[in-house]
Amino acid sequence: MQLSLLRTFSHLSAGCIYLVQKRGVMSSAKSQSIFDLEAKHGAHNYKPLPVALEHGEGIFVWDVDGRRYFDFLSAYSAVNQGHRHPKIIEALKKQADRLTLCSRATYSNVLGEYEKFMTNLFGYDKLLPMNSGVEGCESALKLARRWAYDVKRVPDNKAEVIFVEGNFWGRSLAAVSSSTDQECYGGFGPFMPGFKVIPYDDPGALEQVLNTNGNNVAAFMVEPIQGEAGVRVPKDGYLRKVAEICQKYNVLLIVDEVQTGLGRTGKRLCSDYENVRPDILILGKALSGGCYPISAVLCDDSIMLNIKPGQHGSTFGGNPLACRIAMAAVRVVEEEHLASNAFKMGQLFHQQMHSLPSAIVKAVRGKGLLNAIEINNGYDAWELCIRLLENGLLAKTTHGNKIRFAPPLVIDESQMLEACSVIKHVFQCFT
Repeated sequence: MQLSLLRTFSHLSAGCIYLVQKRGVMSSAKSQSIFDLEAKHGAHNYKPLPVALEHGEGIFVWDVDGRRYFDFLSAYSAVNQGHRHPKIIEALKKQADRLTLCSRATYSNVLGEYEKFMTNLFGYDKLLPMNSGVEGCESALKLARRWAYDVKRVPDNKAEVIFVEGNFWGRSLAAVSSSTDQECYGGFGPFMPGFKVIPYDDPGALEQVLNTNGNNVAAFMVEPIQGEAGVRVPKDGYLRKVAEICQKYNVLLIVDEVQTGLGRTGKRLCSDYENVRPDILILGKALSGGCYPISAVLCDDSIMLNIKPGQHGSTFGGNPLACRIAMAAVRVVEEEHLASNAFKMGQLFHQQMHSLPSAIVKAVRGKGLLNAIEINNGYDAWELCIRLLENGLLAKTTHGNKIRFAPPLVIDESQMLEACSVIKHVFQCFT
């Protein structure tokens, strides 16, 4: 196997040989048994990289055979603080020894503390605690619709929400109802009524829709950077402009910062780049500290208090364990200046990627430590991810020919340079 591979790639320089040789490394019997177990007993709704992980620390993960990898997946930005951050694990253990769940049927001694902490930090009146990102987004849409009926006086069942093409906020029926990705929505209709989709990064399209029928529009929901769509970064000023348009037409601006928030793009919120304060802010992923599902919807009383007891809820939303973990997770981001580090390391990443071969690479884009490399036609992005894996770095494709690179925000300069060296060698040896 090794010999045939070396012959196949005999045109490569000597510096690439060590990479090519690793192409012969196959999954161990132990790893393969794990792959087979999932395939036999689990739903086939994911296509994972062929690696079985069992341990993580900081920016690294280890597979069941003891091989170490740079984690440039970060569980889709849920592990901003690094794997098993000691302060977050300590908070988890301490609270788990006292009370983990009591539902909202009673008060707990933690939820109010968490709500005060978050509303003070982000500058909103109220917080609605949920569990997953898609739950947070659906909750935001319910709040917007209720506001539209109670405050804006939209006729019953006529409230509309505007989304942009390429959006991704989950795979619930409501989420796929707004999707423009056939793979997400195909075969799952009928879909949620009252949703409209306009082009991304086009304030004029929003203005046109609102000028025509803005009276019935409750909200415009947008990601400041589209992560799942391939890290699509809008032009400077886009978020500021759509915020102004929403204000002009009395439409709520919902900003989905589930992936971009909590330091990922180089600021506390990606919205902060343009000094935009959303009417409704959605957080998730890194709010969990990589430990426990939690999301949050933040807005002011004029929006939040339209929902009354019995109209929305969650058994696990706001449970004591989640609240303690979330506070610890956010404190780590703030106290360790992870947004600032993400900004600096993101600049370093882009500098290092300038030397990638243009024959393979169409574009490198992103902000902070949310980045993607778009691959030219004729090259297989998935195969590049396999090569990266075989050389000790985990990254994955999104939307076909784009590879997302999003390491934990605790990565330091030497680690970034080492990881970039792996990426550059793999790409250079792929030509």
